[in-house]
Parts: sequence; structure tokens; C-alpha cells
Amino acid sequence: MVKAAVCCVLCGMLIPAIPAAAQTRSAQVFSRADVQRELQVLEATVKAKGSGGMTLGDYSSHKLMLSERSTTGEAEVHAHFDDIMVVIDGSATLITGGHLIDAHTRGDGESKGTGIRGGVKQEVATGDIIHIPAGTPHQLIIPRGVIFGAFVVKVRE
Repeated sequence: MVKAAVCCVLCGMLIPAIPAAAQTRSAQVFSRADVQRELQVLEATVKAKGSGGMTLGDYSSHKLMLSERSTTGEAEVHAHFDDIMVVIDGSATLITGGHLIDAHTRGDGESKGTGIRGGVKQEVATGDIIHIPAGTPHQLIIPRGVIFGAFVVKVRE
């Protein structure tokens, strides 16, 4: 319940910061109950698969998403999206910069790799806000036994 409340409060802080031209024609509210329900569904997926995500809204300039994971995922570089993350649960080590190891690029411009060589490590935890510009290699290292949750705004470049 706490992470849903944090998410709702932070959503209210971030969404007005997106330029008016990028807004939809009508306001959209994601209630605490709606967010909490989605997080419960994600938790079941995380227990089964190690990670899960869902899109709250997809607009012409940005996406609003929820993400949870209990395992470390691949390193990645987004060619066309900045990531803004608000950590709503757990902690992780964020590695940014450097170069992807064993990189492969998909048709949509997304690059993935097995890790990062030469990046900078930072500890992130509940309440932290993270901005990762498009083109920046990044990876979250999730400690064993931790569920890391984030509200994510993907801003199209």
C-alpha cells in the first residue's frame, strides 16, 4: 500500500512537468486503487518470471509504466527514449555509461547486452528519482530476495 501511495504522489509531481503540447486532450487519473491492483498483478508475474511491466498510458510523446523485478535483467540502451524512474519499492545497483558487453541491436533501435563494461555504479532505493538519457547504457543489478519496483516515464526523443 505504501508503494502505491508513493507512486500516486510522485505521478502527480511528474505528469504536470511534461509540456502541455505533449499532454492528451483530456486528463487521465490512475487512482491509488488502480495502481495497487496493477502492482499486485505484477508481483505475481515477478514471482513466476523474475520481472514484469505494464503500460498505464501510451501517448505520442511519452509512456507511463509500472515495472517490477526480482532478478537482474540485461543491460540496455534505448535509442529513442529517455527513462525517468521513480523507485517505489526495494533497492538496486544502477550501472550507467560505459559499453554493453555482447551487444545486439534490435530493429527498433534498442540494444541489449549481458552487462556493462566501464560504467558507473550507484545505489538506488525507494524514493529515488532517476533520469537516464536516450543513448546511455544502463542496467539494474537486483540483490537476491529483493523486489525492485518503479514508476517509469519513457519520453520519446
